[in-house]
Amino acid sequence: MPNSLKIALRNNTNSDQVFAYITGLAIQYGGQRCIIKADGKGLYFPQNPPAILSPLTEDCAIPLGQPGNTVTVEIPQMAGARIWISRDDKLTFLINPGPALVEPSVLNPSDPNSSVDFGFCEFTLNDAQLYANISYVDMVPRIPIALNLKTANGPEQNVAGTAADGLDQMAEALRKQAEKDGRPWDKLIVSKDDKPLRILNATHGNAVGASFDGYYEPYVDEVWERLTRHPKLRVNTQAAPGTLHAKVKEDKLHVGDEQFDRPNTADILGCNSGPFTTGPSATRNAIIPRIAAAFARTAFLESDDHPSHPPTFYRRDPTNHYARLVHEYNLDGKGYAFAYDDVQPDDGDDQSGKVNAGDPVLLTVTVGGPR
Repeated sequence: MPNSLKIALRNNTNSDQVFAYITGLAIQYGGQRCIIKADGKGLYFPQNPPAILSPLTEDCAIPLGQPGNTVTVEIPQMAGARIWISRDDKLTFLINPGPALVEPSVLNPSDPNSSVDFGFCEFTLNDAQLYANISYVDMVPRIPIALNLKTANGPEQNVAGTAADGLDQMAEALRKQAEKDGRPWDKLIVSKDDKPLRILNATHGNAVGASFDGYYEPYVDEVWERLTRHPKLRVNTQAAPGTLHAKVKEDKLHVGDEQFDRPNTADILGCNSGPFTTGPSATRNAIIPRIAAAFARTAFLESDDHPSHPPTFYRRDPTNHYARLVHEYNLDGKGYAFAYDDVQPDDGDDQSGKVNAGDPVLLTVTVGGPR
């Protein structure tokens, strides 16, 4: 596994004002928070500032140049890393005592980046592998991001991202869905100059006055009734416990020896609260992603075996129309739309929009969509 990796950043937009920022924890430097410098090679380690929300002492924006231009940078091993892309305006990163990096937020209207056209992909490069993905767990950005990974011994891997007008298409589909079911899907659209700037995940609906309280509860009732009468569900933990049988008994979902209360809408959208809270039990922690994904995709009633295959996803209402449309408007149907969107059957096709390999040679990040 290499100690560093080249990343090609390609500007496929129609703007010559496109900037990249690469942030993460530098594994070979004691896990310190770092930012790749504007030259694409050096490392900037933010120092402890005198006050909260202090500015960086160095501009780490990497300019991508004219449309069609590619800038190649080199990164060390990094964990919890992101490649941020902004168009037309630079991003503002701040430092709190610690030091702690204050990253751009799409949920705080007072954030200096709230009206900037930006997006990001995520990656980790360590001794074992490179793992990278395009993430929509927080939002769908206006600026499309695509990934290509070349490896030393395997085939190229690609994640296509959205089309240049993908956000506009998804926004129109959400407006139609809101008209259809009366739910505030359209409020998830954040606009600038009367054009969609980004679409927030429904998990963040409360930030824009889009409440989905009570949304999933009728579906949960259906699942509970079915599994009370038809106790034949099987959950493949894809771990040491193997496949466990599931049924509802005394108003709890029993999966093997583990018991789960009914999830509510917030639990299902966020996948990390209520019955989906992880803990010390390895078996329970292996079950949670599989059942959380089945609820988010409303796939429980479509198959007796979980994880199930994509044809079983989003076939019922209520369902997660944000996640459904993320997959519909990504050119290859792939994208990380909720916390456990990487859950798939052992022989299934990845849904999460990831590339990974133990022998990476070059990661190419293309912004702007195919043209």
